[in-house]
Amino acid sequence: MDPAGLLAAYEQMAVIRRTEKAAHDLFLQGLVKGTTYLAAGHEAIAVGASAALRPDDYVFATYRGHHHAMARGATPEECLAELMSRATGLCKAKGGSMHLTKASTGMLGSYAIVGAHLPMAAGAAWSARLRGTDQIAVAFFGDGATNIGAFHEALNLAAVWKLPVLFVCENNLYMEYTPIADVTAVPRPAADRAPAYGIPGELVDGNDVVAVQEAVARLARRARAGDGPALLEAETYRHFGHSRADPATYRPAEEVERWLKRDPLDLARGRLVEMGVAEAVVNEADDRATTAVQKAVEAAKAAPPPDPREALTDVWADGGAAWRT
Repeated sequence: MDPAGLLAAYEQMAVIRRTEKAAHDLFLQGLVKGTTYLAAGHEAIAVGASAALRPDDYVFATYRGHHHAMARGATPEECLAELMSRATGLCKAKGGSMHLTKASTGMLGSYAIVGAHLPMAAGAAWSARLRGTDQIAVAFFGDGATNIGAFHEALNLAAVWKLPVLFVCENNLYMEYTPIADVTAVPRPAADRAPAYGIPGELVDGNDVVAVQEAVARLARRARAGDGPALLEAETYRHFGHSRADPATYRPAEEVERWLKRDPLDLARGRLVEMGVAEAVVNEADDRATTAVQKAVEAAKAAPPPDPREALTDVWADGGAAWRT
């Protein structure tokens, strides 16, 4: 990334971080029903990867997918309104925190069933192959999904058919509350499994937006060229617990402190300074992010609730819900 590109990435990460903080605060105020799965700390993966993709590529994420939705074009207002069950929400209040989706920008969903979207990403890649486009599909998933059968099934089929799909593991060390290292036979739960399927398996610093962008860009070029899938393991750390109901007291204090010192935003800010970008310019990006999210919060609060008559719309592609066989 050149300085302008990195500054734009920094501002996008700042918007995501502040939107997540707003979601946290709104939850504590009782304005977000259910729970939320925050991705604070994971921003560099979504923003770096999206910077390497084309607008017509496909993205699939987990229930911890706020950052991917926003990296692919969802606005803070759309996301916060969805979490607050407002009619202006990204899914018209039908998805909530776990199902942010914006198909018009290639964000084909956030999925609550662990690992379920990996075969779907392979299917989207197969669709691109059949239609003769050079689009690619990218599936983002947590470290816990690497021990799910769908992970292995998707990798195997993608390798056999040489599909243009990237599998990106956001390894934040914990599968909900259990350290992934305690229940996995290999040190790198994603990258170490790749050789079994004859595909590249790589590690990347998931807190470094530039490193993520470079890795995804390289693997995306490979996929578009017809060389098949690849598996990228991005090492990162969530700043909050598994969900808003989790205080994350099971994580050692020294581990938390060590990772917080490697905050993706701080790393990007440091890179910008090294590139000669004035600190005042970076601060202006922070201010713009703060203002944008503040406006989004107020707009979401003022938005109307959904119309109950629309509860059964959008079940099928034609907008209806009539049963068919």
